[in-house]
Amino acid sequence: MKKVLALALIAVSLLAACGEKKAEAPKLTFQSTDLTGATFARDFALTDHHGKPRTMADFKGKVVVMFFGYTQCPDVCPTTMAEMSEVMKQLGPQADQVQVLFVTVDPERDTRQLLAEYVPAFDQRFLGLYGTAEQTAAVGKEFKVVYNKVPGSTKDNYSIDHTAASYVFDKQGKLRLLLRPGQGTGPAVHDIKLLLS
Repeated sequence: MKKVLALALIAVSLLAACGEKKAEAPKLTFQSTDLTGATFARDFALTDHHGKPRTMADFKGKVVVMFFGYTQCPDVCPTTMAEMSEVMKQLGPQADQVQVLFVTVDPERDTRQLLAEYVPAFDQRFLGLYGTAEQTAAVGKEFKVVYNKVPGSTKDNYSIDHTAASYVFDKQGKLRLLLRPGQGTGPAVHDIKLLLS
């Protein structure tokens, strides 16, 4: 009888344990705009400046920072890339777990060779990505990036107005953050460290 009672008590305690709520993981407090749960910016199919086809899956296990720009951009693009270079320095050894991607919105002029010269000049680990005009448009649509050609003095001397923020993805390839231009390196370093922890 005692054995039956003991077994019944164990069964009841096990059932009670099953009904308990699991403790939720603590919510991360980001300094940048939190986009956790967003249903856009899921994937892309582009080519890197080494000529290798790339998708988001290639960077699983790393925090990915993605910026859309073009090599002849006079202001926000080189500023953002220089800031990301400084972020990598401040991350120290953790920087090896971060992949910065520069996606060109100027497929007409930004050739593989030009991207191979421009992008690694900021940090050898950075990758330039490009595609056809159609691929670029598809990625722009998926990532809600706006870009428009602004005519210049000649046919080839044009500029491009474009979305100037950067997206940050966690190690599982999920969109988590929006880094605003001009916010400095502090918030990016803080938030990337949170995603790496």
